[in-house]
Amino acid sequence: MPVLCSGCKEKRAALKRPKTGHSLCKECFFWAFEEEVHRTIVAAKLFKPGETVGIAASGGKDSTVLAHVMKLLNERYSYGLELMLLSVDEGITGYRDDSLETVKRNQQQYELPLKIVSYEELYGWTMDAIVKQVGLKNNCTFCGVFRRQALDRGAIMLKVDKICTGHNADDVAETVLMNVLRGDIARLRRCTAISTVSEGEGVVPRCKPLKYAYEKEIVLYAYFKKLDYFSTECVYSPNAYRGHARTFLKDLESVRPSSIMDVIHSGENLSVRDGVKMPVQGTCNRCGYISSQALCKSCVLLEGLNRGLPKLGIGKHHRLHDKLLSQQPLTEREERKLKSVDF
Repeated sequence: MPVLCSGCKEKRAALKRPKTGHSLCKECFFWAFEEEVHRTIVAAKLFKPGETVGIAASGGKDSTVLAHVMKLLNERYSYGLELMLLSVDEGITGYRDDSLETVKRNQQQYELPLKIVSYEELYGWTMDAIVKQVGLKNNCTFCGVFRRQALDRGAIMLKVDKICTGHNADDVAETVLMNVLRGDIARLRRCTAISTVSEGEGVVPRCKPLKYAYEKEIVLYAYFKKLDYFSTECVYSPNAYRGHARTFLKDLESVRPSSIMDVIHSGENLSVRDGVKMPVQGTCNRCGYISSQALCKSCVLLEGLNRGLPKLGIGKHHRLHDKLLSQQPLTEREERKLKSVDF
């Protein structure tokens, strides 16, 4: 016997929501999903009328759904925002070049301005060239650090007030687990924040309108809406540390669907005892970007690449920062040690 939609009680249900277990028709699901995102935006006061907001667009399901929903809600509820698409070209042949074609189609479909910034343009390196130097282990460290800074630089070029990213509930829960496993208390405290504002030159506030949206529901929304998105996984990501956290989280979700939200709430309610030493945020002495060290991670990674010592940016080499700042050559012993460290 057909199951009726638990929302309208009239149409036949087309899906069962992974997040709530409710059986809904397409139209009721669309409305429920969009309203939840709207309530998230309103409750967290993510935007102010008149702001220019850059949407981080990769061409994937999350950013495509984000762009679609942000445009729809901006018109439905008169947020008064000027929306733009901002993409980063990491220089990954057979992956990013294809996904950017999807972004360009999205630009036409949603009639939004688009700005693309590239690693090669900003850093003089592509991810393909970096992987040739560092191999397939720890390459995501380079990409993650460079991508974050590239988004800020692109946002400054566009003169946007805020960047919104497509991070969903699964992404946030995975990050909580990763930081727990690493014992990274500083990042654990801030990784669940729905919006982040860092002081420093060239840093644009960010927010996550899809923070409480399950990945499965984003996929269902994109599928039933017939949105144009790119679904191939990055060719360099199979060895990423995040993959282990993702597998663990999926195993938990199969047993207890609320595990995703439970992990997020645990991160949100985390308290750190008094006396725990936390990093003090400052700025990089070289580029002015936010950093808790004399040199930001991006500058250290670039220095290592340019000196032919890519391992310089992997691990803790803070004692070498003064030498890097003054462009002093490393001793034979220091170079030997860096070259002998296994990635």
